[in-house]
Amino acid sequence: MSETVKKQILVIRDTGLTNMFDVHMVERIANDMGFYELVIYLKEHRKEYAHFILTGEV
Repeated sequence: MSETVKKQILVIRDTGLTNMFDVHMVERIANDMGFYELVIYLKEHRKEYAHFILTGEV
């Protein structure tokens, strides 16, 4: 996970707009915010994303 993707995840988390396990909504918000790196990451690395959300570890 790149630093850019990590920062984008944290920005979306801090908005409080969605449960971070609702990956489809996270993708939608990321797309709306122009976080295209995160959109691609979520499509290709769901397992790693879930691990980061659960543990905070990259």
